[in-house]
Amino acid sequence: MAPTLAQRHLPRPARDWAEIQERMLVPLYEAVYERFEVGRHSHVLGLGCGSGLALVMAAARGATVTGTDTDEARLELARQRLLPEPQWGARHWTARVLPGGPDGGPDGAALREGPPPTLVTAFDALPEAAVLARVAQAAGRGVPVVLAGWGPAERCAAAPALRVAQRLAQRPAEPERAAGRCWRPGGRDDLEDLARRAGLRPDGSGRVACPFGYADLDSAVRGLVSTGLYDAAVRATDEEQVAKELAEALRPHVRPDGTVWMQNLFRYVVAMT
Repeated sequence: MAPTLAQRHLPRPARDWAEIQERMLVPLYEAVYERFEVGRHSHVLGLGCGSGLALVMAAARGATVTGTDTDEARLELARQRLLPEPQWGARHWTARVLPGGPDGGPDGAALREGPPPTLVTAFDALPEAAVLARVAQAAGRGVPVVLAGWGPAERCAAAPALRVAQRLAQRPAEPERAAGRCWRPGGRDDLEDLARRAGLRPDGSGRVACPFGYADLDSAVRGLVSTGLYDAAVRATDEEQVAKELAEALRPHVRPDGTVWMQNLFRYVVAMT
């Protein structure tokens, strides 16, 4: 995997997401897969699959996987991981990678070409209710959909660093410059409300600790910026300003050895189609 990813010339945020940040959510992926006993009889559909780590983990359990995302750079990394070139060895799973994702949504006809999913996940970016409704319709009845998001701000040590993005995004005189995805603390019923708007029935929830650990301050800044939550702040100011203020917000979490460590809580909701 590593040689393939390293050889491609892709935007730095996509590479930083794949190499630094994406692994922070591994406890969330594992908790969900354990809950639903994902294995060789499973077909996992990942909405907003990013660079594909969650799907690689499902495939390693024997599952068939399908991933979609609107970020073409991340999607290219997912293709490299899930559909490797022959010289890196034969893959031992069945996988598809499709354009689409939380903003645009996967094509319903393309989804119906493969086996019906037994589990739908939205781990990183939540889809719009209308998109989620279309995916649920294509999936069929009785399929669990897992929606995940940040827990309460008081349980997330990264919250002050994430608020930097909110504050800087509010600076421009032209509001349209700051448009885009932005962090906000998880509300008590946000995920359930999204599920209901999409015509799904909430059927349980869970909380998972996802510590964020980085080798150094620079890696922490790069990892967090790669989430996309700082894009509006960068447009409103510039990359240097965002990096400077984010580094200051992270300093309380720098350990004596230079590593950065933050305890965070993520929440997920299970909703049935």
